[in-house]
Amino acid sequence: MNIAFICTHNACRSQIAEALAHYYHPIGMHFYSAGSQPQRQINQDAVRLMKELYGIDMEKTQYSKTIAELPTIDVAIAMGCGVTCPFIGRDFDEDWGLEDPSGHDDETFKRIIASIDAHVQTLIQTYQKKNAK
Repeated sequence: MNIAFICTHNACRSQIAEALAHYYHPIGMHFYSAGSQPQRQINQDAVRLMKELYGIDMEKTQYSKTIAELPTIDVAIAMGCGVTCPFIGRDFDEDWGLEDPSGHDDETFKRIIASIDAHVQTLIQTYQKKNAK
């Protein structure tokens, strides 16, 4: 099962979601992130805080990429773009409606990372149960 986290710039929330999904490494699930206008690098505050909180170095395993670079996706999650989420060729399965922490203080970042973590864990549990049936 291929699951994609989509955000316009693929630099922060979607990258955090991808990193956390890989961190939990559920069997049979593959995770990706992408955007319609990817930035040249992952948000450096996100990189720093993910190292601090989880020991994950996103710059070693992830990079900003376009939606066209994704394989066929089974589940598409929008991060909550605040305007119009990019068109990915299909409807989104969920929109997590997350605030963009870019430019905010560490406490705001940590709150949003915790929210992403909870969403990722729920997503994994939901699809593991569906696949077990």
